[in-house]
Amino acid sequence: MRVLLIAGGWSREREVSLSGAFQIETALKSLGHDVSFFDLDPDLERLINAARGCDAAFINLHGRPGEDGTIQALLDDIGIPYQGSGPMGSFLALNKHLSKQILRNHGLPTPNWFLSTGPHKNPPQGLSFPLFAKPNTGGSSLDMAILDNSYELEKYIKQQAFNNEEIILEEYVQGVELTCAVLEDAALPPILIKPLKGIFFDYASKYDPDGASELCPAPVSDEIVLQVQDLSLEVHRILGLRHYSRTDFILDKNSGIYILEANTLPGMTSTSLVPRAALAAGFDFPALVDKLLAMAVDSGKNQSRRAL
Repeated sequence: MRVLLIAGGWSREREVSLSGAFQIETALKSLGHDVSFFDLDPDLERLINAARGCDAAFINLHGRPGEDGTIQALLDDIGIPYQGSGPMGSFLALNKHLSKQILRNHGLPTPNWFLSTGPHKNPPQGLSFPLFAKPNTGGSSLDMAILDNSYELEKYIKQQAFNNEEIILEEYVQGVELTCAVLEDAALPPILIKPLKGIFFDYASKYDPDGASELCPAPVSDEIVLQVQDLSLEVHRILGLRHYSRTDFILDKNSGIYILEANTLPGMTSTSLVPRAALAAGFDFPALVDKLLAMAVDSGKNQSRRAL
């Protein structure tokens, strides 16, 4: 099969994307596929021309564009199948403010939050220090921070305004971090994450080889495992995601579970969280890549039949 591997791009998560793409390319070639690597740039005509010569695309972009649904919409328009969620599901999941509201509409637990669109010195109504702050449409745990006072809040907001970012100010729930992937229609074993170099799972913890301890299966009770898996499947369904996703959680000291966010193009190095969970479920890295590609092709065939 001729596969267009789309990675790189111009987001701040470019290097993470390229790192995963190298391992995906190796896996695809080991499976016998003819792989063309495409480093995304703003000239979308180049992408269209490259994609039209292929049977399917494998997207490994992080942040915008890629996780926001733009590339998915373009591939849909020219009839090239790809793994992962479509334009709408991708957009909803990347926009934390919107996805949290939709999840709350369905009664799912997520920490209280506020979308900051201007300067703040004091916590918004209903929130108090400490606050957890993060870009509304960012990924890879970039620019996350715990803010303890008005000085830190004002400084953080000014910095992110310089980066032209909308900011989520969220209730800080102290606890342990869990993540749970969905593959097709099944929830994989949850992973418990223990940062070793910080308070929470930030960019350095995520990508430094010694940044965090990731325990899979998570050493939590069977009841917590089932709750996290059920919530992951609910998030996947409610946001209209497909093929695979990963939902992140906080488990507080009273065993309360809170949904933080969903990821539609989660990290895909062989040691990333989704491949680690897939391995615990019996899929090594090439087998996971093969399954994702097969789901992409099947979705393309179904879409073609609906168009007839």
